[in-house]
Amino acid sequence: MIKNYFKTAVRNLWKNKTFGFLNIIGLGVGLACAILIMLWVEDEVSYNASVQNQDNIYQFYEHQTYDGKVYTFASMPGPFAEAAKNEIPGIKRIARTDWGNRFVFSLGDKSTYETGMRADSQLFRIFSVQFIRGNESTAFNDVHSIVISEKLSKKFFGNDDPLEKTIKVGDTDYKITGVFKDIPFNSTYAFDWLMPFKNFENENPWLHNWNSNGVQTFAEVEPSADVNAMNEKFKNYIQSKDTSASAHPFLFTIKDWRLRNNWVEGKQDGGRIEYVRLFSLIALIILLIACINFMNLATARSEQRAREVGVRKVMGAGKGKLVLQFMTESILLSFVAVIFSLIIVSLSLNGFNQLIGKHLTLSLLNPIHLLALAGIGLITGILAGIYPSFYLSSFNPIGVLKAFKAGAGSSATMVRKGLVISQFVISTVFIICTIVIYQQIQHVKDRPLGYDRSNLLYIDLNENLRNHFDAVRQDLIRTGAVTDAALSRSPIIAMYSNGNGFDWEGKPPGIDPLVTQETVSPHYMSTMGLTLKAGRDFYETPDVDSNNVIVNETMAKIMNMEDPVGHTLKNGDQNFQIIGVVKDFVYNDMYKPPTPAVFYCYPKATGFLFMRLKNSGDTKAQLAKVESVMKADNPGYPFDYKFLDDQFNNLFRSEILIGTLSRLFGILAIFITCLGLFGLAAYTAERRTKEIGIRKVLGATLTNIVTMLSRDFLQLVSIGALIAFPIAWLIMNKWLQNYAYRIDMAWWIFVVAGIVALIIALMTVSYQAIKAGLMNPVKSLRTE
Repeated sequence: MIKNYFKTAVRNLWKNKTFGFLNIIGLGVGLACAILIMLWVEDEVSYNASVQNQDNIYQFYEHQTYDGKVYTFASMPGPFAEAAKNEIPGIKRIARTDWGNRFVFSLGDKSTYETGMRADSQLFRIFSVQFIRGNESTAFNDVHSIVISEKLSKKFFGNDDPLEKTIKVGDTDYKITGVFKDIPFNSTYAFDWLMPFKNFENENPWLHNWNSNGVQTFAEVEPSADVNAMNEKFKNYIQSKDTSASAHPFLFTIKDWRLRNNWVEGKQDGGRIEYVRLFSLIALIILLIACINFMNLATARSEQRAREVGVRKVMGAGKGKLVLQFMTESILLSFVAVIFSLIIVSLSLNGFNQLIGKHLTLSLLNPIHLLALAGIGLITGILAGIYPSFYLSSFNPIGVLKAFKAGAGSSATMVRKGLVISQFVISTVFIICTIVIYQQIQHVKDRPLGYDRSNLLYIDLNENLRNHFDAVRQDLIRTGAVTDAALSRSPIIAMYSNGNGFDWEGKPPGIDPLVTQETVSPHYMSTMGLTLKAGRDFYETPDVDSNNVIVNETMAKIMNMEDPVGHTLKNGDQNFQIIGVVKDFVYNDMYKPPTPAVFYCYPKATGFLFMRLKNSGDTKAQLAKVESVMKADNPGYPFDYKFLDDQFNNLFRSEILIGTLSRLFGILAIFITCLGLFGLAAYTAERRTKEIGIRKVLGATLTNIVTMLSRDFLQLVSIGALIAFPIAWLIMNKWLQNYAYRIDMAWWIFVVAGIVALIIALMTVSYQAIKAGLMNPVKSLRTE
């Protein structure tokens, strides 16, 4: 019986090639979108899957309160790890790392920047680092040892064994004591090398201070440990070591590092999990649109299959058998669409990966992928065919065999209209969301930043460049390509070093703001294009201003001073004189007002060299001149630069991704909707062939015919647009609430979206309408 159902299904699909083709295309595109999105979702939820024993892996975070506001950081004091391991029961392993570095690796004539961390050896076990050469238990016995990734090993040594060989990192030789498997791309941590944490500790004496937070701390707890009870013990643990400290640490599970790492007032508040939910919903919506297409076209063809149903019922077929027949057809078509979608996915996956910056793969040898595809095909087939199956199987055999028109004037017409409206509601919402997201991104990008980010590039600093910066700066300016250069600890868009404990004359009790602290060289203000509101810039000679600082406007307002120049700002045991006030500029969070900031003239504590190229001129030629200076003044180091503009755009990566994918999937949703509309228009024109012929004989023009056939569809689209407007407003208004600096949704956005939807529908329907209007009435009215 099943075999017979299958044969009948194939014959019916072959007989109605046009409708079958439209359904396969619509379902295939919808399934392809869903597959791509679900591959992205799979990648997101499987982050850190390579780490074993995930139930027991944590990172220490801490809450700090300043002026009544709770901040959450992943930064911990240096002595915390050893003390906590010895004094708090439940910790099996613990390890510290720095925040990652890009060091120059050189061997012979090869030299490249590579990213890695200084770490305690227990990190190997905590992160499940797999050694393919060397021994993890002895790898860090020597402070000048290093372990490297398989990829880095091949880059410098090919297939040779690199163990016990030396490689130069910066200006120091390190012995390779291990090679580990490459860290998977979908990991929240990324490194191609690890060296002993002792190197970092030797460079930074402040790491022994309980009130200085500057390292990451990871832990594996005992399987039997009560994490909640441990967190209660950790809550005031740092204060028991240093009463001046304000940090309250807690264990934060690896399962939330990627998806739920957003904190507001000391509580978890969403994160990337919101995007996972959003795009999962989009995948379901697109599949729904594709299924709606199938329902529409199947019920539209009901007239042609009415007699078939009548004959089958007269021959003894029950409703259950008819439902099974039509469901078989639907599921068969769905699996054909699955095959078509796999072709689309295979052709588009590379481009999709480039778009989203991932390395997604679809492996048909993966049982999970195979089961997922089978499940999607089956569920889609059932969902798409359930209404048409029950509708077609419900026909009265007496009525249909008397040539009753099954679809005419019946409830099926209302259902089709409702489904068309639903499709255009969704499509119009996509259009509005795309416009609003684009506007919000541009609104923030175009926000006055307070500095000039154009033609500004920077490179990682090393000891040689730092010690001879004055000479390097003059050489750069002499090229004629660079107007100014300066040093800073951080890029201006991401200054995350901060602290409290500042004091000043007239400071009210209870005020203790968290202040951003940045170390710079002279010429920093001019190089960045910052504007001094009062006072002066740092002098050419750094030592002259070693006890002077420049504050931003926000800091001056907190100090309640219109002109703080000349006043003393105390930080700990040190007194600094304020020599200038710089106008507020935007950094760190592009959506919020600036926070208080203090600038110190201390070039020895900087990490980046910034230079501004001339506005006019050939950028490629300018970079060539800069590179020649770098090669001469900084031999052995590759000229590896970044433009601040590119880094600025990266700050909006998540928003840009949402906008791009909304636009892409919105276009595909509209395309699928248009396929269904095209099929319905073809069906309508075919059904009204004789009517059109009579109207033409009676004098109707082409315009009259096109208007008649298009009117109903345009009315449905208009209704869909009107329903979409409040839905889109609610969705986008909620999304915009995430941003303090945001646009107001203008009325014209909704008008434009409605007009676009109408134009798309008109273009889709007009082809069939014009084709029907141009038909010779003699042919349409002749007797078969």
